Amino acid sequence: MVDEAQDISVQQLRFLAALGAQRANGLFFAGDLGQRIFQTPFSWKAHGVDVRGRARTLQVNYRTSHQIRMTADRLLGPEVSDVDGNSEVRRGTVSVFNGPVPLVQTLANEQQEADVVARWLNDCAAAGIRPGEIGIIVRSSQEIPRAIAAVTAAHLPHHELDAWVDTEPDKVALGTMHLAKGLEFRAVVVMACDEDILPLRARLDAAADDADLREVYDTERHLLYVACTRARDRLLVTGTDPRSEFLDDLH
Repeated sequence: MVDEAQDISVQQLRFLAALGAQRANGLFFAGDLGQRIFQTPFSWKAHGVDVRGRARTLQVNYRTSHQIRMTADRLLGPEVSDVDGNSEVRRGTVSVFNGPVPLVQTLANEQQEADVVARWLNDCAAAGIRPGEIGIIVRSSQEIPRAIAAVTAAHLPHHELDAWVDTEPDKVALGTMHLAKGLEFRAVVVMACDEDILPLRARLDAAADDADLREVYDTERHLLYVACTRARDRLLVTGTDPRSEFLDDLH
């Protein structure tokens, strides 16, 4: 049984194929194409693992509120496909609980963003959400100072996630979108969603052709989807003007 299958590399898949692909039902994969953020797409069939016609989409969400799931799903569209033509149909998915409607705000500058996020964090604290149940997520380490400014203005203790991704129960977790993968918080702020940060300008400029450019846009969009779906109950997404074009899809 292999979890997080969307992030398997070619070498890992070949290893798994050698272990069990020749036995009937020898391998079981669970994953979400919408959360593919670490690997460039490739054909599983070409490497000895063919799941065409044998996959199905799970449609009950136990972790994320209906409102957050509906908002995040707008980033991906109703269907996501892989190189071999397997599709995940996202229509018909249901969540088992409700919560507040996510907020998406565009501010004039970073100081205004920090002030808005600080007030939101204080509102969460007043509602009984502990600091360790809150995460602030940014695109890369370069935006961490903006998260620090917000949590400092809220007078809440904080902890910066590292490669070990250890959270602390009495501190707000600050981290990048890649480090947030696999984590869960009652309340999440996704900050610094600005025009040249998401998608990341350096990745766009490095794209060699239209196919590379499409892959950059897809993975950057998936990163925002991952960040938003770390939230269980409450979600705030912020950026400064000009904001990321992806935020238009969240409305």
